[in-house]
Amino acid sequence: MNFQGEYINLIDPKGRASIPSRFRETLNSVYGDDRLVVTKNIDGGLTAYPVSRWPQLVENVKGQPAGRNKTAMIRLLVSPAQECTFDKQGRIQIPLALRSHASLTKEIVVVGHFDKIEIFNQSHYDQVTLTSESFLQEHPQEMADMGF
Repeated sequence: MNFQGEYINLIDPKGRASIPSRFRETLNSVYGDDRLVVTKNIDGGLTAYPVSRWPQLVENVKGQPAGRNKTAMIRLLVSPAQECTFDKQGRIQIPLALRSHASLTKEIVVVGHFDKIEIFNQSHYDQVTLTSESFLQEHPQEMADMGF
């Protein structure tokens, strides 16, 4: 089972964001985790990984040859990452720097993305989705090749 679905939620002024119970169940049953590592993503949102997956991702980056790609991945993805735990209401506390990067102020969208979770400002997610729709309309064979 993977993380799947889109959920519109709220983030409170203290930066606590509710993660859907279905995602928390998957996190526990599939990954044996009760924590997430949250970092920036290149689409202007955040990506949350099960804590058990994070060391391998870091090792993958460390194993890359020195250069601009490796430095960029470290600066954008590895260095800002923060481990987040759940409170009794199923919320995680998202650090201010990460909230600022994703412009998380009120309405958010929590999206399942196979083995990770994405978190976006709702209006920005609408723009990201429109960009994806345009891409697929311009490249319909991509969808056909995957059986859609």
